[in-house]
Amino acid sequence: MADRRTYNVVVLGVGFLLIFTAFTTCGNVEQTVVKSLTNSTFSGRGYHLGIIYGVFSFSNLLAPTVVSVIGAKPTMFLSGLLYGYVAVFITPATWSFYLTSVLIGAGAALWTAQGLFLVENSEASTINRNTGMFWALLQCMLFGNLYIYLDWNGQTEISTSRRKIFLFLLVASVLGTLSFLVLRKSHHEEEMLSEEEGQSLLSTRSTILQLLRTKTIVLLSPCMAYSLELSFYSGVYGTCIGATTHFGKAAKGLIGISGIVVGIGEIVGGLFGLLCKNSRFRRTSVVFLGMVVHFIASYLIFLNIPDDAPVVFESTTQKNPYLTPVSIALLCSFLLGLGDSCFNTQLYSILGHVYAEQSVAAFAIFKFIQSVSAAVAFFYSGYLLLMWQLLLLVILGFTGTLCFFIVEKMQDLPADLLED
Repeated sequence: MADRRTYNVVVLGVGFLLIFTAFTTCGNVEQTVVKSLTNSTFSGRGYHLGIIYGVFSFSNLLAPTVVSVIGAKPTMFLSGLLYGYVAVFITPATWSFYLTSVLIGAGAALWTAQGLFLVENSEASTINRNTGMFWALLQCMLFGNLYIYLDWNGQTEISTSRRKIFLFLLVASVLGTLSFLVLRKSHHEEEMLSEEEGQSLLSTRSTILQLLRTKTIVLLSPCMAYSLELSFYSGVYGTCIGATTHFGKAAKGLIGISGIVVGIGEIVGGLFGLLCKNSRFRRTSVVFLGMVVHFIASYLIFLNIPDDAPVVFESTTQKNPYLTPVSIALLCSFLLGLGDSCFNTQLYSILGHVYAEQSVAAFAIFKFIQSVSAAVAFFYSGYLLLMWQLLLLVILGFTGTLCFFIVEKMQDLPADLLED
């Protein structure tokens, strides 16, 4: 049984790796691709990833019911099909760009089902290990960005080569979705599904509303909302690098390299999840590390990237930053990935530990708060100067870390003092 659960976690990680190789690579280059489209059939804007996360946030309210009715594996398969969204860039059109943005936002149940499936295949003694393993596998999405680097290096404008890139990403997304079909059912999963059988929409909503009033969820909300940094590293930072004149002809290719280095940082951060079983290296240590590396990254980005890079509507910005080395930009990519992984793995771990019996509702709340903050960030990111975006990240990162520390401290208190 332990081998079966480990198998499920590995296959789950590989499936998400393939799907999000397509999705995150697309998000990384989307605004740059959109800027390169000059034909009369397309007038969309790449930062309208905000639409995806806006719809995603409200879909999360229905996701627990969908998962309870049809199960985690079928939900992940059906939701994965919607991530064929990347196909819209093979032959771009404004109407299809916005329509698919809405449809993929409806795929929110993918993440709620993933959270449930991960808990179903974990015990209290293995949740940290499995979370770290899943996250490390998920973040091995290096080859999408490597493709971008090899194809775009030395180019100042993006040509019709985008078609083969997005065909490649579409194939990866389809393969990832199909991998969910080979997941195995565990005995623990059967027990949980039998308990949740017949759960009504009313009772699911009641569970979510009940959890929203608990001290743990309220305190973890700022840490969940810190997903502003998800929008930043996955959509804004790559665009800023590609729009920075002092990086020269290598700027567009550096978008791919930046994505690869972010992925390396994510993998390293995922490995810290394996260390949390050691009492000397608790979840708080990993989250604190995430906060520190993000603060360092924010300061270096402020010095290395022109302030107007996120908001220029031309191909590049002409302003010069305080520091010019490309190595600093790539170091920041690594730090952004490392910090993101530190926060996410420990949020998964603490939610799976505290709400093992209510995991569907808990992960739905997590993804709701996360996607709302990401949607807000994507909408303002095309209009707000870089320094103000970084300041928001620092403030929310500090607040989220402090609240996470309080929640961890609460776990050492008697049960009757934890919740009202």
